[in-house]
Amino acid sequence: MLIASAQPSRMVNCDLKITNIEAFPVSYPLPEGDSVTLGIGRAVKRDAVVVKVTTADGIVGYGESHHGRSVIAIATLVNTTLRHLVCGMDASDVVGVWAHIYKMQLGSHGMGAATSMAMSGIDMALWDIRGKAVGWPLWKLLGGQRKGIRAYAGGVALGYQSPETLVEEARPLVEQGYRALKVRVGDTVKHDTERVSAIREAFDDQLTILTDANCGYTVQDALDVMPVLDANRVQWLEEPFPAHDYRSYQEARGFGRVRFAAGENHYTRFEFNHLLNEAAVSYWQPDLSKCGGITEALRIAAMASAHKITINPHSAMSGINMAATIHFLSAIENPGYFEADAAKTNFLRDRLVKTPYQVDAKGEVWALDRPGIGVEVDEDFIKAYPATDGPAYI
Repeated sequence: MLIASAQPSRMVNCDLKITNIEAFPVSYPLPEGDSVTLGIGRAVKRDAVVVKVTTADGIVGYGESHHGRSVIAIATLVNTTLRHLVCGMDASDVVGVWAHIYKMQLGSHGMGAATSMAMSGIDMALWDIRGKAVGWPLWKLLGGQRKGIRAYAGGVALGYQSPETLVEEARPLVEQGYRALKVRVGDTVKHDTERVSAIREAFDDQLTILTDANCGYTVQDALDVMPVLDANRVQWLEEPFPAHDYRSYQEARGFGRVRFAAGENHYTRFEFNHLLNEAAVSYWQPDLSKCGGITEALRIAAMASAHKITINPHSAMSGINMAATIHFLSAIENPGYFEADAAKTNFLRDRLVKTPYQVDAKGEVWALDRPGIGVEVDEDFIKAYPATDGPAYI
């Protein structure tokens, strides 16, 4: 049952009072052959929280709250506390809704990161409603233009494996048009350097190499791996350490020429302000489904732009967040890469919605040109894949 396409194309004078908010936790198991091992373990399932907001005049907006590896808990937070806080407010008042949740929940006793993830899905859905209410795609509503955005092959893919099979998995992605891809590191320094060197040897200068340790390195590991990353002209080393470990980032930032990337596990502009003050991370990676939504991501991007820092969002769960992220990158003045999910199987990308993006021959993606976020959400899929208990990585 496809719902989003049935929305009115133009309802400027409609009643946008929020009448209902529902969060749907969704899970499906990964086939054995599609399970990827990386720095946080072996992926065994995919989770997502789909947020649906309805207005008095029947406009429906969809957003995504990151599951936080606690998919049922995040959905429950939306369906209980946050629903009661927000219902009755005006869907067009994204700043007011954000401020109300901050005052009543996030800024005091509000469960920290969980609230940030939960409110992100609500905020995204409100922006979807705003676009549908005036008949504009999100990139236009945000003041941007539809243009090519550089994409890299990432997501839950290209994990720990032999150098030979990694090159085999990467080759069709390069043939598809990708000019950049992300190699998973954080295993052992020996294995990491072998994989990075194999990718560079196989594709030479036709490919930009990014690396992601998923917080798996010690400071000594970073020191040991950096000469090989430098030699292979790697652009960034993502999250060598946990987000809160500012001291390790400070200590390791002079180990080589390769710059650090981080941000997917930083919540709200207040944590990014700390990141700015530490001055150890050169590429910022807020996730629109985690950082506080589109409203907060715009503030983070503005903060970064004052310091010539590019925004390279993390966006690897469902097609809702992916499509929204491309709109967002099309509307800020400091866009970096879009993270395209290169997983062989991702129902949340391919079945929950239809075609959130396509990569062209230049390795670029383009925002959808339909009202709001522009995706059609299949609620029958949501019903068919209810959330399951247990961790997403083991």
